[in-house]
Amino acid sequence: MTTTLILLLAALAAAAVVAFGLRRGSGRHQRAVRELLDAADALEARLRTARAEIEAVAGDLTLDPVGDAMREMLRQRLWLRDHGNSASPEQLAEVRASIDAARGRIEQQLSQIERARAPLA
Repeated sequence: MTTTLILLLAALAAAAVVAFGLRRGSGRHQRAVRELLDAADALEARLRTARAEIEAVAGDLTLDPVGDAMREMLRQRLWLRDHGNSASPEQLAEVRASIDAARGRIEQQLSQIERARAPLA
């Protein structure tokens, strides 16, 4: 009887540890997805601002780096919608790095525009 009780308590403790580990891992995954979506939202807002600034300086361009970046954002959001729940931390990190790289490229283009605008002011 005592051995059965000890085994039952050990099994319950193991189940609690596993459940806590799964819940904790799920929390990290959800936080990574939330941070990824926040980064995507920030980039999208910056892209909208960039588009307005670029058009103000250059008018309508045949090359549309902002449109290209917006399409890439949409592609990433669709991927996240379809695969986000099952994505590995490495996959989420890759998508986040891609978003950060796109933001860096847009910031460089805006810096170039600002430098080109400076002599005009």
